[in-house]
Amino acid sequence: MVSCLARVEVPAALWRKHRIGELPAGDAAVLTAEFEADYFGDEDEAGRFAILGLPAALLDDAARLVATQGLRAYDAVQLASARAARVAEPRCATFACCDQALRSAAAAEGFALVP
Repeated sequence: MVSCLARVEVPAALWRKHRIGELPAGDAAVLTAEFEADYFGDEDEAGRFAILGLPAALLDDAARLVATQGLRAYDAVQLASARAARVAEPRCATFACCDQALRSAAAAEGFALVP
């Protein structure tokens, strides 16, 4: 399960890695295409993610997380999305991201972290 914001945030993170010299352009393009295939699926296979939208209650929770966890706006929305997913399905208790502040906040909210 991912927030609909991942549609923009994942490619942005990959291309940022390219701009700062940490990832060749070809690799950024391949990784972006692979993410998009997982996100959207293709003619042979459905997408691999359940996409969570941005209802008002989720944005309210994100606004609280900005204060309580000291997160940036989109990071708070990502964590609020994970919290909403966990409420809907308690087995959604694992959180994956590379941002250290967001990882710490997710751990503080009781999520197991990947990797």
